[in-house]
Amino acid sequence: MTQNNPTLGRLLLIISFGWIAVVAFGTQFVAWAAPVFGIQGSPTVAAALLTALEAGLIAGPLLLSSRLLPRSRWRAALECWALAALVPLALAPTRLIAPAESQTLLLAQVAVLLVLAALFWRQRVAAVMHAESLALAAACGALLALPWLANGALGSLLDMVLALAGGLLAGVIAAQIGERWVREAESASLSRGGVIWRGGFIVGMVLLIIASGLAANGVQLLLMVAVPAAGWAVVALGYGRDGRNWQAPALLAGLALAAPLALLDTDSIGIVALDPALGQGYFAALLAVGIGWLLAAAALVWRGRWSQTPRVLPWLAGAALVWTGAAVLYFATGTPGLYGDRLFVILKDQTDVSQASTITNYDERRTFVYRTLAEHATTTQADLRAHLARFGIAAKPYYLVNAVEVPGGILPRLLLVGRGEIDRIIPSPVLRPIDQLPQSEGGGGAAPTEPQWNLTNIRADRVWQDFGARGQGIVIGQSDSGVQWNHPELRDGYRGANGDHAYNWFDPWTGTTAPVDGGGHGTHTLGSVLGNSVGVAPDATWFACANLQRNIGNPALYLDCMQFMLAPHPFGGDPLRDGDPLRSANVLNNSWGCPQEFEGCDPVSLQAAVDNLTAAGIFVVASAGNEGPACNTVAAPIAIYENAFSVGAIDANNDLASFSSVGPVTVDGSGRIKPDIVAPGVDVYSSLPGNGYGGNSGTSMAGPHVAGVVALIWSANPALIGDIARTRQLLQDTAAPFTGEIADSLGSTPGDACLVQLGLGPRPNPIAGYGIVDAYAAVKAAIALR
Repeated sequence: MTQNNPTLGRLLLIISFGWIAVVAFGTQFVAWAAPVFGIQGSPTVAAALLTALEAGLIAGPLLLSSRLLPRSRWRAALECWALAALVPLALAPTRLIAPAESQTLLLAQVAVLLVLAALFWRQRVAAVMHAESLALAAACGALLALPWLANGALGSLLDMVLALAGGLLAGVIAAQIGERWVREAESASLSRGGVIWRGGFIVGMVLLIIASGLAANGVQLLLMVAVPAAGWAVVALGYGRDGRNWQAPALLAGLALAAPLALLDTDSIGIVALDPALGQGYFAALLAVGIGWLLAAAALVWRGRWSQTPRVLPWLAGAALVWTGAAVLYFATGTPGLYGDRLFVILKDQTDVSQASTITNYDERRTFVYRTLAEHATTTQADLRAHLARFGIAAKPYYLVNAVEVPGGILPRLLLVGRGEIDRIIPSPVLRPIDQLPQSEGGGGAAPTEPQWNLTNIRADRVWQDFGARGQGIVIGQSDSGVQWNHPELRDGYRGANGDHAYNWFDPWTGTTAPVDGGGHGTHTLGSVLGNSVGVAPDATWFACANLQRNIGNPALYLDCMQFMLAPHPFGGDPLRDGDPLRSANVLNNSWGCPQEFEGCDPVSLQAAVDNLTAAGIFVVASAGNEGPACNTVAAPIAIYENAFSVGAIDANNDLASFSSVGPVTVDGSGRIKPDIVAPGVDVYSSLPGNGYGGNSGTSMAGPHVAGVVALIWSANPALIGDIARTRQLLQDTAAPFTGEIADSLGSTPGDACLVQLGLGPRPNPIAGYGIVDAYAAVKAAIALR
């Protein structure tokens, strides 16, 4: 019998404790990192399946193990943990909701938790509720919230309500489960201190299991780190002056869960971006662990007698004082404000301006496209915007895609139900601010004294020498994280180098009035296009827009910059009225993608924008993506579109980079062959903020080479400016055949059709498109067309 010989019970408890930790953290980490691990299919499906698997791997073995024990506190502990696994199991289907739909996901989880809490409520044991215990629980909850208040940011009011509701409902479930073990422990004549000491481990693991099912996109991992340390205080609060209660433990557990749910941003925790908010989140989680341990020490010292006094007012005053201090901390050191997500509302009526390609005058062509689109948007959006305005909602209009952006989530969506002019509504997630923006990624290298491998590989240096084409007269538009405009590589080519940044820089994120680069990505990619010593087209001109912050965007922000590329406007200007298409870019470099699950873009959300830019005679280059080597991984706008010239990456040996995304495109059902071409994208040496230099890898580095080659072609033969069809044909016809290594580079999967045929079939193929871009051959062919 285990009661007489507790060795078996303790051994099973220790083994189960470790098993739960490994399974819960392991499955949730894989769910979070699914895109990096190359798990096929939707990341949301993987997350749902892995969460359900976690629940099964926990509950099954624990229930079987508990059969080995008689009715005791040991058996009760295993049963409590198995019971807690019902929560992630029930919540698993909510993980099918994309992280970009964070408010919908929270609402769905609240609904599931409400049902579960009702089921557990039916099994409740009558207990006395004391105001002093609740006040103490509220005070402890405020202490546990301090790290999140200092490091996080709130969403909308509805987000806050849903986070609080979800946390409190989960707390009710945790308290009811924990109370089952406490009853069993007391029946075994454990002392009050013994119950608190052992119960802290039991309830802490219950909280960890429940937390693993909450939220999404890595937030659950932070909850799993932070919350279990509150287990001892939760158990201790179950003792009142007249016996046990579950309400105070439920309140404390609920507040411990609600604070991170309210203040963490599912948009920025994802592994795809590796946002700095992730590091700040783990710092806050570790602080919460420390506070939890301090509360545990207090609980063990006072052994639950900290709430036995009947004096209610001192405890209420103390709780109010602690929450006041928490509020002061938030406003003094946190990021106060409401940063809720938005909706991107796309209208059915999209104007066709393809006839603009017949306009031979380039200025007239650009002007026609801009004015037609802007006037059409103004007219067709009027009723919709007026409808929203009646409810105090200011919609932001767009014209390159006929759409509006609306602040809010579920509630504004209800106002739009049944509107006939709306085609669809997609999320436009907003990146919440963090306490401190990351420093730009500077480089320690020096300017090269001769062309690097990437430039000689595509023979750009020979173009300069033999044809004198260096991109002169061509304007490059760069939409990225920003640019250090006065970098030695870039200052000469900047259209606003004299200090006039109006019409040359737009920052829809923070409204800066001069080009800056908070991450380094944009400075590097632009350097590869036209840097003085590292660029393909060193004499081209550029202007820029910041569509990324911390490597994350959304449909509206990407569109802000695409519109600015067609018709730059002054600071504070109205894009629909104040744009100047005569200042447009000729060639666009887009080293970014907008995945639906994380940033909100559905497969065709930005297609009209790319088509309209093409109609205006602007050449759109897009990086293919870094989700290879599996087939069908060219899957995010804008690289998937026919009119976007998509670029994969090769290394110095002309082998396909192991990360380079592979076609064909299936996400929109087109079966389109992508990428269109490949270019150097591994260890590319270019400019970095701080007047530095360094190497980076990615298809983000490959796309700029093709943008630079188009600038060389058009500078060599200005008659081709705006002639998208002939320029694409030149690039395709003159591309060098791709004959590099395949299986070793890709780690190909047997039976994968597109990998089996790797480059062996006729061009284009879904691995390298038409082949490797050849600047020299393309410019030579362009000159022959003069």
